[in-house]
Amino acid sequence: MDMTDALLIKQHVIDPEICIRCNTCEAICPVQAITHDTRNYVVDVSKCNWCNDCISPCPTGSIDNYRTVAKAKTYSLDDQFSWDELPAELSRAELAELAGEAADAAEPETAASTAVTASVASAGQGGVQAPVFNSAQYGAAVPPWSAAHAYSNLYGPKAQQKSIEATVSGNVRVTEVGKTAGGDYDTHHVVLDFGSMPFPVLEGQSVGIIPPGLDANGKAHHARQYSIASPRNGERPGYNNLSLTIKRVLENHQGQPVRGVGSNYMCDLKVGDKVQVIGPFGTSFLMPNHPKSHIVMICTGTGSAPMRAMTEWRRRLRKSGKFEGGKLMLFFGARTPAELPYFGPLQNLPKDFIDIEFTFSRVAGKPKRYVQDALRERAADLAALLADPNACFYVCGLKAMEEGVVLALRDIATQAGLDWDTVGAALKREGRLHLETY
Repeated sequence: MDMTDALLIKQHVIDPEICIRCNTCEAICPVQAITHDTRNYVVDVSKCNWCNDCISPCPTGSIDNYRTVAKAKTYSLDDQFSWDELPAELSRAELAELAGEAADAAEPETAASTAVTASVASAGQGGVQAPVFNSAQYGAAVPPWSAAHAYSNLYGPKAQQKSIEATVSGNVRVTEVGKTAGGDYDTHHVVLDFGSMPFPVLEGQSVGIIPPGLDANGKAHHARQYSIASPRNGERPGYNNLSLTIKRVLENHQGQPVRGVGSNYMCDLKVGDKVQVIGPFGTSFLMPNHPKSHIVMICTGTGSAPMRAMTEWRRRLRKSGKFEGGKLMLFFGARTPAELPYFGPLQNLPKDFIDIEFTFSRVAGKPKRYVQDALRERAADLAALLADPNACFYVCGLKAMEEGVVLALRDIATQAGLDWDTVGAALKREGRLHLETY
């Protein structure tokens, strides 16, 4: 290794041109090295340890990229947030020049790095810094063993055909009309028909929708990702269509007014409109298919989309008499009943078919109750399922719920006399705990 090589680093980067902003990489990164803004997903070089946990679950391959740069001149988060495309690879001569410029600073940098490494090692050996619970480390990147084969990336940046055109065959609001405790909550069930064009999907997969027009920088809008809310044989059985559950975005996470480009476009679609679609995406958040397999679904808001798909597929199988399913449990949270999509239809499902717990955090005169609270209340049932290799758990919704849910599962297992390290490892290894949060 010459001096140039000693001063270089292979920096992990994400290709913004083919990233579909699905949050899979951020959710699964065990060291929280990946973050995002409204524009891009990026990797913090100071945290990334090249464990590669994020590589295989990425549905598009956008995460499988790197650039060789000088250690003293890595791409900052601000640099990456501004990218519309990956920067060009630097030539050997350019890298040598950068390495030469950084040579004077190399020794202090190495010393600082050694000090940081020693500090981290000390903390890991009983130092004052307590380990932070990382819920993402328990999320599976593989599907259950009996899941059907999923087709992915049939249309999109990596495919021969960049997108497929679908026709809107339905658009209905699935939350109550009007203001609620949390503001105007407008969620739509949108049905897309693909006609004679092949578009095979499974429950738990997602698609990308490309909004028309250009963004503020004059670039074509990147695709917005939505989970499929219908089963594998279509929203209408036997038809080449699918449905999506989409909440109209009218404010950002800070509560400031903003109109989400993709969500408002989709919620305003009329029957007969044409939509550009890419995908499907996802090969791990899939349901088990073997007889007597159990499914525990934990979600908030539009995180109900894949749960609706799984529930409806099981309902159709049960109706046909061709499948002996196990238990179905659904823990569904929202601020108020008015904000919970599909609330009415879910209440009408047979109690011997699905066990449903609704939780609401903003109902006047009642204490706040979250999905993790309901999990703890059902500890006896869930402990048995955590220990059952035929039971799979699915978590979908806002990122803020993930840690509370996994902590609740850990506590339930521990209180039942199960070793969480063993249970958690099995859930991940066997494709039995899936986390899809955003």
